[in-house]
Amino acid sequence: MDQPIRIAIAGHGNLGRGVEAALAKNPDMQLVGLYTRRAPERITPLQAGTPVYAMGALHGHTDQIDVLILCGGSKTDLPQQGPALAALFNTVDSFDTHACIPEYFAAVDAPARAHGKTALISAGWDPGMFSVQRVMGEALLPDGATYTFWGKGLSQGHSDAIRRISGVAAGVQYTIPVPEAVEQVRSGTRPVLSTRQKHRRECFVVLQTGADPGTVRRAIVTMPHYFDEYDTQVHFITHEELRRDHSAMPHGGFVIRSGNTTPENGQVIEYGLTLDSNPEFTASVLVAYARAVYRLHQQGQYGAKTVLDVAPGLLSPHSPEHLRAHAL
Repeated sequence: MDQPIRIAIAGHGNLGRGVEAALAKNPDMQLVGLYTRRAPERITPLQAGTPVYAMGALHGHTDQIDVLILCGGSKTDLPQQGPALAALFNTVDSFDTHACIPEYFAAVDAPARAHGKTALISAGWDPGMFSVQRVMGEALLPDGATYTFWGKGLSQGHSDAIRRISGVAAGVQYTIPVPEAVEQVRSGTRPVLSTRQKHRRECFVVLQTGADPGTVRRAIVTMPHYFDEYDTQVHFITHEELRRDHSAMPHGGFVIRSGNTTPENGQVIEYGLTLDSNPEFTASVLVAYARAVYRLHQQGQYGAKTVLDVAPGLLSPHSPEHLRAHAL
């Protein structure tokens, strides 16, 4: 049997814990370490015996890790960590600020190429699986329109962005599709919809002592790339209400491509996800792409990559022969 792929996790929040769980279901991979900004002794790994290190120890472990999965947030963590760590390791991350992906790709690509590393950015379900479906739908139905709906569900990235605001002690954000917009799209009429017409956002926020609600609300609803283009409601609640009513992390959504192959024949492609746990599913995607990154690196394909650059077979633990026999 080949040696397992040595995987390490940088960051041990909800996503990092989800990666731990996903790795336990992939026998061709071995978790060789958790790296955290918290005190290592405060971390309880899912599997007893998993080494836990301070984040600073990564620089001394470059020869012990085949792929490093970055589990920090897109707002402030990954813009710094992604480029820095791509110079040292093969990496996978879930950077999800869509408007900034080209800039982030360039920032990661340069150090990865310079140091012979492979770094896959923006994996997950959107960006990620939904990105693949958007490209597929447009290629298959060139005469058409593509629509993406998210939710109803708790967004990790947007929730993290809320928690970074001065005066916020804790908080979560839900993305909610507008039902009338979904019905129009499924009908095949190809409506022209603004960002605001497709979704609304709902935030539940616990304030720090002494924080001004009006100031916090304005900071949320005007935040570029996250809330400024949406109808956003902000509710202020207690820590107890947050724990009681908002501890689960469901999410999901769908990509729809509506088009015509001839004037009289309309076609609709729909790809959907219903997720009990947003971070656990995102983590499962990261782990599959870690396998692909390992293989791409072995082939000498260096630099930054996205899910659009990776053949589906590279995600699978099975051989190409097995896939041709059983998956085609």
